[in-house]
Amino acid sequence: MNQTIPVPLGLPVDRDAGPFDPPSLITRLRDARPVSPLLFPDGHQGWLVTGYDAVRQLMADTRFSSRQDIGILHVPYEASRMPAATEPSPQVPGLFITMDPPEHTRLRRMLTGAFTVKRVKQLEERIADIVERQLDELARLTPPVDLVAEFALPVPSLVICELLGVPYADRRDFQANSAKFLEKDISLDEKVAAYTGLTTYLAELVTAKRAAPGEDLLSDLARRDELSVEELTGIAFVLLFAGHETTANVLALGTFALLEHPEQLAELRADPELLPGAVEELMRYLSVVDVLYRYATEDLELGGETIAGGSTVVVSLLAANRDPRRFDDPDTLDLRREARGHLSFGHGVHQCLGQQLARIEMRAGFAALLRRFPTLALAVPAGEVRLKTDMNIYGVHALPVTWTDTPR
Repeated sequence: MNQTIPVPLGLPVDRDAGPFDPPSLITRLRDARPVSPLLFPDGHQGWLVTGYDAVRQLMADTRFSSRQDIGILHVPYEASRMPAATEPSPQVPGLFITMDPPEHTRLRRMLTGAFTVKRVKQLEERIADIVERQLDELARLTPPVDLVAEFALPVPSLVICELLGVPYADRRDFQANSAKFLEKDISLDEKVAAYTGLTTYLAELVTAKRAAPGEDLLSDLARRDELSVEELTGIAFVLLFAGHETTANVLALGTFALLEHPEQLAELRADPELLPGAVEELMRYLSVVDVLYRYATEDLELGGETIAGGSTVVVSLLAANRDPRRFDDPDTLDLRREARGHLSFGHGVHQCLGQQLARIEMRAGFAALLRRFPTLALAVPAGEVRLKTDMNIYGVHALPVTWTDTPR
Protein backbone atom coordinates (compact mmCIF):
# COMPACT_ATOMS: atom_id res chain seq x y z
CA MET A 1 0.00 0.00 0.00
CA ASN A 2 1.35 3.43 -0.92
CA GLN A 3 2.08 5.41 2.25
CA THR A 4 4.32 8.11 0.79
CA ILE A 5 1.89 10.96 1.46
CA PRO A 6 2.83 12.59 4.77
CA VAL A 7 0.30 12.52 7.59
CA PRO A 8 -1.56 15.84 7.42
CA LEU A 9 -1.80 18.12 10.44
CA GLY A 10 -5.51 18.83 10.64
CA LEU A 11 -8.25 18.01 8.16
CA PRO A 12 -7.63 19.65 4.76
CA VAL A 13 -10.51 22.06 4.12
CA ASP A 14 -9.21 24.37 1.37
CA ARG A 15 -11.34 23.81 -1.74
CA ASP A 16 -8.29 24.22 -3.95
CA ALA A 17 -9.62 21.85 -6.64
CA GLY A 18 -12.77 23.92 -7.22
CA PRO A 19 -15.98 24.76 -5.38
CA PHE A 20 -17.54 21.33 -5.90
CA ASP A 21 -14.54 19.02 -5.51
CA PRO A 22 -12.82 17.63 -2.40
CA PRO A 23 -9.64 19.34 -1.24
CA SER A 24 -6.88 17.90 -3.45
CA LEU A 25 -4.95 16.43 -0.49
CA ILE A 26 -8.05 14.45 0.60
CA THR A 27 -8.36 13.03 -2.92
CA ARG A 28 -4.67 12.01 -2.90
CA LEU A 29 -5.05 10.39 0.52
CA ARG A 30 -8.11 8.41 -0.62
CA ASP A 31 -6.34 7.13 -3.71
CA ALA A 32 -3.20 6.15 -1.76
CA ARG A 33 -4.54 5.08 1.64
CA PRO A 34 -8.36 5.10 2.07
CA VAL A 35 -7.98 4.76 5.85
CA SER A 36 -5.15 7.11 6.76
CA PRO A 37 -3.67 8.59 9.96
CA LEU A 38 -4.58 12.17 10.80
CA LEU A 39 -2.76 14.36 13.31
CA PHE A 40 -5.24 16.66 15.03
CA PRO A 41 -4.31 20.25 15.94
CA ASP A 42 -4.53 19.36 19.67
CA GLY A 43 -1.98 16.55 19.19
CA HIS A 44 -4.47 13.66 19.05
CA GLN A 45 -3.49 10.88 16.64
CA GLY A 46 -6.70 9.91 14.90
CA TRP A 47 -7.85 8.69 11.51
CA LEU A 48 -9.38 9.96 8.27
CA VAL A 49 -11.57 7.54 6.29
CA THR A 50 -12.05 8.49 2.64
CA GLY A 51 -12.67 5.25 0.68
CA TYR A 52 -16.25 4.30 -0.20
CA ASP A 53 -16.06 0.69 1.03
CA ALA A 54 -14.34 1.67 4.28
CA VAL A 55 -16.87 4.43 4.98
CA ARG A 56 -19.80 2.04 4.46
CA GLN A 57 -18.20 -0.56 6.71
CA LEU A 58 -17.50 2.00 9.44
CA MET A 59 -21.00 3.47 9.39
CA ALA A 60 -22.58 0.03 9.69
CA ASP A 61 -20.41 -0.87 12.73
CA THR A 62 -21.76 0.62 15.98
CA ARG A 63 -18.42 -0.01 17.68
CA PHE A 64 -17.59 3.22 15.90
CA SER A 65 -19.77 5.20 18.27
CA SER A 66 -21.78 8.36 17.63
CA ARG A 67 -21.89 9.14 21.35
CA GLN A 68 -20.01 12.15 22.69
CA ASP A 69 -20.32 11.23 26.37
CA ILE A 70 -18.05 8.15 26.43
CA GLY A 71 -14.86 9.69 25.06
CA ILE A 72 -13.42 12.88 23.67
CA LEU A 73 -14.27 13.69 20.05
CA HIS A 74 -11.31 15.77 18.95
CA VAL A 75 -11.78 18.64 16.49
CA PRO A 76 -9.78 17.97 13.29
CA TYR A 77 -9.35 21.59 12.18
CA GLU A 78 -8.01 24.78 13.72
CA ALA A 79 -10.65 26.44 15.89
CA SER A 80 -8.65 29.05 17.75
CA ARG A 81 -11.64 30.54 19.55
CA MET A 82 -12.95 27.22 20.88
CA PRO A 83 -11.08 25.57 23.78
CA ALA A 84 -9.82 22.05 23.12
CA ALA A 85 -12.00 19.37 24.67
CA THR A 86 -10.47 17.75 27.76
CA GLU A 87 -13.38 15.51 28.73
CA PRO A 88 -16.44 13.93 27.10
CA SER A 89 -19.55 16.03 26.50
CA PRO A 90 -22.72 15.24 28.48
CA GLN A 91 -25.43 13.36 26.60
CA VAL A 92 -28.25 15.69 25.57
CA PRO A 93 -31.71 14.09 26.01
CA GLY A 94 -33.47 13.44 22.71
CA LEU A 95 -30.43 14.24 20.54
CA PHE A 96 -30.64 10.85 18.86
CA ILE A 97 -27.93 11.52 16.27
CA THR A 98 -25.42 11.42 19.16
CA MET A 99 -26.71 8.09 20.50
CA ASP A 100 -26.04 4.43 19.82
CA PRO A 101 -28.49 1.53 20.07
CA PRO A 102 -30.52 0.78 22.15
CA GLU A 103 -31.16 4.43 23.15
CA HIS A 104 -30.98 5.53 19.52
CA THR A 105 -33.31 2.71 18.45
CA ARG A 106 -35.99 3.68 21.00
CA LEU A 107 -36.23 7.28 19.79
CA ARG A 108 -35.73 6.54 16.12
CA ARG A 109 -38.59 4.02 16.17
CA MET A 110 -40.97 6.73 17.40
CA LEU A 111 -40.07 8.90 14.43
CA THR A 112 -40.01 6.45 11.54
CA GLY A 113 -43.81 6.49 11.20
CA ALA A 114 -43.74 10.23 10.61
CA PHE A 115 -41.32 9.89 7.71
CA THR A 116 -42.70 6.87 5.86
CA VAL A 117 -42.71 7.08 2.06
CA LYS A 118 -46.52 7.08 2.13
CA ARG A 119 -46.83 9.95 4.59
CA VAL A 120 -44.19 12.03 2.85
CA LYS A 121 -45.85 11.38 -0.54
CA GLN A 122 -49.02 12.87 0.92
CA LEU A 123 -47.06 16.09 1.40
CA GLU A 124 -45.91 16.21 -2.21
CA GLU A 125 -48.70 18.45 -3.47
CA ARG A 126 -48.27 20.83 -0.55
CA ILE A 127 -44.50 21.00 -1.13
CA ALA A 128 -45.05 21.80 -4.81
CA ASP A 129 -47.42 24.60 -3.76
CA ILE A 130 -44.85 26.03 -1.33
CA VAL A 131 -42.20 25.99 -4.09
CA GLU A 132 -44.48 27.75 -6.59
CA ARG A 133 -45.50 30.43 -4.08
CA GLN A 134 -41.86 31.13 -3.22
CA LEU A 135 -41.01 31.41 -6.92
CA ASP A 136 -43.91 33.85 -7.30
CA GLU A 137 -42.17 35.99 -4.67
CA LEU A 138 -38.84 35.61 -6.44
CA ALA A 139 -40.35 36.64 -9.80
CA ARG A 140 -41.59 39.91 -8.30
CA LEU A 141 -38.05 40.98 -7.42
CA THR A 142 -35.71 42.90 -9.68
CA PRO A 143 -32.52 40.94 -10.36
CA PRO A 144 -29.85 40.44 -9.28
CA VAL A 145 -31.16 38.62 -6.20
CA ASP A 146 -29.67 36.16 -3.71
CA LEU A 147 -31.15 32.75 -4.47
CA VAL A 148 -30.22 31.48 -0.99
CA ALA A 149 -32.22 34.14 0.84
CA GLU A 150 -35.14 34.22 -1.59
CA PHE A 151 -35.58 30.56 -2.50
CA ALA A 152 -33.14 27.90 -1.30
CA LEU A 153 -33.53 28.66 2.41
CA PRO A 154 -37.24 29.62 2.56
CA VAL A 155 -38.54 26.48 0.80
CA PRO A 156 -37.20 23.81 3.21
CA SER A 157 -37.82 26.14 6.16
CA LEU A 158 -41.49 26.49 5.20
CA VAL A 159 -41.83 22.74 4.67
CA ILE A 160 -40.21 21.67 7.95
CA CYS A 161 -42.09 24.38 9.90
CA GLU A 162 -45.39 23.12 8.51
CA LEU A 163 -44.52 19.48 9.16
CA LEU A 164 -43.32 20.06 12.73
CA GLY A 165 -45.81 22.76 13.66
CA VAL A 166 -43.20 25.49 14.13
CA PRO A 167 -44.50 29.01 13.37
CA TYR A 168 -42.72 30.22 10.21
CA ALA A 169 -42.94 33.76 11.60
CA ASP A 170 -40.25 32.70 14.10
CA ARG A 171 -37.81 31.70 11.33
CA ARG A 172 -35.40 34.64 11.64
CA ASP A 173 -34.33 33.65 15.13
CA PHE A 174 -34.02 29.92 14.52
CA GLN A 175 -32.28 30.41 11.16
CA ALA A 176 -29.80 32.86 12.71
CA ASN A 177 -29.10 30.54 15.65
CA SER A 178 -28.76 27.53 13.32
CA ALA A 179 -26.27 29.37 11.13
CA LYS A 180 -24.24 30.56 14.12
CA PHE A 181 -24.22 27.05 15.62
CA LEU A 182 -22.77 25.66 12.36
CA GLU A 183 -19.79 28.02 12.29
CA LYS A 184 -16.51 26.18 12.79
CA ASP A 185 -14.48 28.86 14.52
CA ILE A 186 -16.66 30.56 17.12
CA SER A 187 -16.18 30.99 20.84
CA LEU A 188 -17.69 28.56 23.30
CA ASP A 189 -19.94 31.35 24.59
CA GLU A 190 -21.28 32.01 21.08
CA LYS A 191 -21.86 28.29 20.47
CA VAL A 192 -23.69 27.89 23.78
CA ALA A 193 -25.76 31.04 23.15
CA ALA A 194 -26.88 29.80 19.71
CA TYR A 195 -27.73 26.35 21.04
CA THR A 196 -29.52 27.76 24.09
CA GLY A 197 -31.48 30.17 21.91
CA LEU A 198 -32.76 27.28 19.80
CA THR A 199 -33.49 24.87 22.64
CA THR A 200 -35.16 27.46 24.87
CA TYR A 201 -37.50 28.37 22.03
CA LEU A 202 -38.22 24.71 21.22
CA ALA A 203 -38.77 23.76 24.87
CA GLU A 204 -41.45 26.44 25.13
CA LEU A 205 -43.00 25.24 21.88
CA VAL A 206 -43.18 21.54 22.81
CA THR A 207 -44.49 22.44 26.28
CA ALA A 208 -47.31 24.41 24.63
CA LYS A 209 -48.05 21.50 22.28
CA ARG A 210 -48.19 19.08 25.19
CA ALA A 211 -50.83 21.32 26.77
CA ALA A 212 -52.77 21.88 23.53
CA PRO A 213 -51.64 19.53 20.73
CA GLY A 214 -52.42 20.27 17.10
CA GLU A 215 -52.21 18.28 13.86
CA ASP A 216 -48.44 18.40 13.41
CA LEU A 217 -45.51 16.06 14.04
CA LEU A 218 -44.32 17.69 17.27
CA SER A 219 -47.86 17.49 18.63
CA ASP A 220 -47.96 13.78 17.78
CA LEU A 221 -44.75 13.29 19.75
CA ALA A 222 -45.94 15.53 22.60
CA ARG A 223 -48.91 13.20 23.11
CA ARG A 224 -46.49 10.39 24.07
CA ASP A 225 -46.19 10.33 27.84
CA GLU A 226 -42.97 8.31 27.73
CA LEU A 227 -41.11 11.29 26.22
CA SER A 228 -39.96 14.01 28.61
CA VAL A 229 -40.02 17.67 27.61
CA GLU A 230 -36.20 17.52 27.48
CA GLU A 231 -36.32 14.60 25.05
CA LEU A 232 -38.99 16.32 22.94
CA THR A 233 -36.78 19.41 22.80
CA GLY A 234 -33.75 17.41 21.67
CA ILE A 235 -35.77 15.63 18.97
CA ALA A 236 -37.26 18.94 17.78
CA PHE A 237 -33.76 20.44 17.62
CA VAL A 238 -32.48 17.66 15.33
CA LEU A 239 -35.54 17.72 13.05
CA LEU A 240 -35.74 21.50 12.69
CA PHE A 241 -31.99 21.96 12.33
CA ALA A 242 -31.40 19.13 9.85
CA GLY A 243 -34.72 19.70 8.08
CA HIS A 244 -33.86 23.10 6.68
CA GLU A 245 -30.06 23.45 6.68
CA THR A 246 -29.14 20.45 4.55
CA THR A 247 -31.81 20.78 1.84
CA ALA A 248 -31.25 24.53 1.60
CA ASN A 249 -27.58 23.99 0.88
CA VAL A 250 -28.24 21.35 -1.80
CA LEU A 251 -30.76 23.62 -3.55
CA ALA A 252 -28.32 26.54 -3.60
CA LEU A 253 -25.09 24.67 -4.31
CA GLY A 254 -26.90 22.41 -6.79
CA THR A 255 -28.15 25.42 -8.75
CA PHE A 256 -24.60 26.82 -8.75
CA ALA A 257 -23.29 23.49 -10.06
CA LEU A 258 -25.92 23.31 -12.82
CA LEU A 259 -25.18 26.87 -13.93
CA GLU A 260 -21.48 25.96 -14.07
CA HIS A 261 -22.26 22.84 -16.16
CA PRO A 262 -24.48 24.31 -18.90
CA GLU A 263 -24.48 21.13 -21.02
CA GLN A 264 -25.90 19.15 -18.10
CA LEU A 265 -28.41 21.90 -17.36
CA ALA A 266 -29.53 21.87 -21.00
CA GLU A 267 -30.07 18.09 -20.86
CA LEU A 268 -32.16 18.42 -17.73
CA ARG A 269 -34.29 21.19 -19.23
CA ALA A 270 -34.81 19.12 -22.38
CA ASP A 271 -35.74 15.95 -20.47
CA PRO A 272 -37.49 16.55 -17.12
CA GLU A 273 -37.73 12.76 -16.71
CA LEU A 274 -34.06 12.93 -15.72
CA LEU A 275 -34.93 14.81 -12.55
CA PRO A 276 -35.09 11.99 -9.95
CA GLY A 277 -31.73 10.63 -11.07
CA ALA A 278 -30.32 14.14 -11.37
CA VAL A 279 -31.15 14.83 -7.72
CA GLU A 280 -29.27 11.66 -6.68
CA GLU A 281 -26.28 12.68 -8.79
CA LEU A 282 -26.25 16.19 -7.34
CA MET A 283 -26.41 14.69 -3.84
CA ARG A 284 -23.43 12.44 -4.67
CA TYR A 285 -21.43 15.10 -6.47
CA LEU A 286 -21.90 17.83 -3.84
CA SER A 287 -22.13 15.91 -0.53
CA VAL A 288 -22.98 19.02 1.52
CA VAL A 289 -22.73 17.04 4.77
CA ASP A 290 -19.14 16.33 3.83
CA VAL A 291 -17.65 15.27 7.19
CA LEU A 292 -18.90 13.11 10.08
CA TYR A 293 -17.19 11.90 13.25
CA ARG A 294 -17.07 8.62 15.14
CA TYR A 295 -15.32 7.40 18.31
CA ALA A 296 -13.64 3.97 18.29
CA THR A 297 -14.84 2.17 21.41
CA GLU A 298 -12.20 -0.57 21.10
CA ASP A 299 -9.30 -1.57 18.88
CA LEU A 300 -10.74 -2.16 15.40
CA GLU A 301 -9.58 -3.24 11.96
CA LEU A 302 -10.71 -1.10 9.04
CA GLY A 303 -9.33 -1.08 5.52
CA GLY A 304 -6.24 -3.01 6.56
CA GLU A 305 -5.43 -0.56 9.34
CA THR A 306 -5.65 -1.02 13.11
CA ILE A 307 -7.58 1.81 14.74
CA ALA A 308 -6.92 2.07 18.46
CA GLY A 309 -9.79 2.35 20.90
CA GLY A 310 -10.29 5.95 21.95
CA SER A 311 -9.42 7.34 18.50
CA THR A 312 -11.49 10.04 16.86
CA VAL A 313 -12.30 8.93 13.31
CA VAL A 314 -13.15 11.55 10.69
CA VAL A 315 -15.37 10.32 7.84
CA SER A 316 -15.26 12.16 4.51
CA LEU A 317 -18.54 11.45 2.72
CA LEU A 318 -17.48 13.74 -0.13
CA ALA A 319 -14.31 11.74 -0.76
CA ALA A 320 -16.21 8.44 -0.54
CA ASN A 321 -18.83 9.67 -3.01
CA ARG A 322 -16.01 10.55 -5.40
CA ASP A 323 -14.21 7.20 -5.06
CA PRO A 324 -13.31 5.83 -8.54
CA ARG A 325 -13.43 2.32 -7.08
CA ARG A 326 -17.22 2.81 -6.74
CA PHE A 327 -18.21 5.39 -9.38
CA ASP A 328 -16.77 5.67 -12.89
CA ASP A 329 -15.30 9.09 -13.70
CA PRO A 330 -16.53 10.31 -10.29
CA ASP A 331 -15.39 13.91 -10.56
CA THR A 332 -17.67 14.50 -13.55
CA LEU A 333 -21.23 15.71 -12.97
CA ASP A 334 -23.31 13.31 -15.05
CA LEU A 335 -27.06 13.64 -14.55
CA ARG A 336 -27.65 10.38 -16.43
CA ARG A 337 -25.45 8.45 -14.00
CA GLU A 338 -26.94 5.72 -11.81
CA ALA A 339 -25.90 7.42 -8.56
CA ARG A 340 -28.00 5.37 -6.16
CA GLY A 341 -25.77 3.95 -3.48
CA HIS A 342 -24.18 7.32 -2.74
CA LEU A 343 -23.57 8.01 0.94
CA SER A 344 -24.92 11.55 1.21
CA PHE A 345 -27.80 10.37 3.40
CA GLY A 346 -25.41 8.28 5.46
CA HIS A 347 -25.52 4.52 5.98
CA GLY A 348 -26.40 2.16 8.79
CA VAL A 349 -28.57 2.99 11.80
CA HIS A 350 -28.04 6.73 11.40
CA GLN A 351 -29.11 6.91 7.76
CA CYS A 352 -31.06 10.15 7.29
CA LEU A 353 -34.58 9.87 8.65
CA GLY A 354 -35.93 12.58 6.35
CA GLN A 355 -34.31 11.50 3.10
CA GLN A 356 -37.61 10.92 1.26
CA LEU A 357 -38.83 14.37 2.31
CA ALA A 358 -35.56 15.91 1.13
CA ARG A 359 -35.80 14.15 -2.24
CA ILE A 360 -39.34 15.45 -2.84
CA GLU A 361 -38.32 18.99 -1.88
CA MET A 362 -35.29 18.93 -4.19
CA ARG A 363 -37.20 17.46 -7.12
CA ALA A 364 -39.96 20.05 -6.73
CA GLY A 365 -37.49 22.88 -6.17
CA PHE A 366 -35.18 22.22 -9.11
CA ALA A 367 -38.04 21.35 -11.50
CA ALA A 368 -40.00 24.54 -10.84
CA LEU A 369 -36.96 26.83 -10.70
CA LEU A 370 -35.65 25.62 -14.07
CA ARG A 371 -39.11 25.70 -15.67
CA ARG A 372 -40.01 29.20 -14.52
CA PHE A 373 -36.60 30.84 -14.95
CA PRO A 374 -35.26 29.51 -18.26
CA THR A 375 -32.60 32.26 -18.53
CA LEU A 376 -31.35 31.99 -14.94
CA ALA A 377 -27.65 32.87 -14.73
CA LEU A 378 -25.03 33.81 -12.17
CA ALA A 379 -24.92 37.54 -11.53
CA VAL A 380 -21.25 37.45 -10.46
CA PRO A 381 -18.20 35.51 -11.67
CA ALA A 382 -18.14 31.99 -10.22
CA GLY A 383 -14.97 32.79 -8.30
CA GLU A 384 -16.79 35.49 -6.33
CA VAL A 385 -19.44 33.14 -4.93
CA ARG A 386 -18.74 32.85 -1.19
CA LEU A 387 -18.26 29.22 -0.19
CA LYS A 388 -19.15 27.79 3.22
CA THR A 389 -15.69 26.42 3.99
CA ASP A 390 -16.14 28.04 7.42
CA MET A 391 -19.28 26.01 8.20
CA ASN A 392 -19.98 22.42 9.27
CA ILE A 393 -22.45 21.92 6.41
CA TYR A 394 -21.06 22.94 3.01
CA GLY A 395 -22.76 25.22 0.52
CA VAL A 396 -22.70 28.87 -0.47
CA HIS A 397 -23.38 31.84 1.77
CA ALA A 398 -25.16 33.61 -1.07
CA LEU A 399 -25.84 32.92 -4.76
CA PRO A 400 -26.44 36.13 -6.72
CA VAL A 401 -28.49 35.30 -9.81
CA THR A 402 -30.14 37.18 -12.61
CA TRP A 403 -32.50 36.52 -15.54
CA THR A 404 -33.55 38.30 -18.70
CA ASP A 405 -37.00 36.89 -19.34
CA THR A 406 -40.32 37.44 -17.63
CA PRO A 407 -40.57 34.44 -15.28
CA ARG A 408 -43.57 32.22 -15.89
